[in-house]
Amino acid sequence: MKRFSGHKEPWGQFVDVKVNAPDLLRLEITKKKTGRVWISGVCDPYQPLEAKYKLTRQCLEILAGDNWPVTIQTRSPLVLRDMDILKQGRDFEVGLSITTADDGIRKLFEPNAPRIKERIKALDELHRAGIRTYAMIAPILPKVESLAEILIGKVDYVVLDRMNYHYADWVYRKYGLEDYMTDDYFSGIEGVLSTAFAKLGIRCQ
Repeated sequence: MKRFSGHKEPWGQFVDVKVNAPDLLRLEITKKKTGRVWISGVCDPYQPLEAKYKLTRQCLEILAGDNWPVTIQTRSPLVLRDMDILKQGRDFEVGLSITTADDGIRKLFEPNAPRIKERIKALDELHRAGIRTYAMIAPILPKVESLAEILIGKVDYVVLDRMNYHYADWVYRKYGLEDYMTDDYFSGIEGVLSTAFAKLGIRCQ
């Protein structure tokens, strides 16, 4: 994406705020057949600047008002701010990306992301409010095994996916975690997690 932006800063150290996004969405949905909207697979819709600009909130209001189904994916508990809209949506669901059960591992791979405990608490609050919830366990990072028990009663389903890109290879090498980036590890841990969630009645995708 950076090659289209003209930014010289390293990836992750700049933000272009699309302040006209709600206006464009309001116009676009008049031209389209209703279908599920995924917010967002490319950029977290609740990054810190959302607290100021409220662009995601405005877009959700538009989609809820027109009865569009929505899937939200984020790492941020800021999604709780919009609980009122989430309850109004015809078919809204919210997922939190939870890649490990260990906050020490989170600090290595996701140093600027919210703590794991905060994400799980957000899922719990959303689920108890009657909103459909899921955990995106992707990419699977080390020390993920205990997530099944931690997520009991907090999610309707989980999504599992391995690490499929190499920008984080240096982190594995720096901290001696190379064994956690092999095909054997991913195939084995996916089996362990799938079995654990199945025993708890939680569907895996």
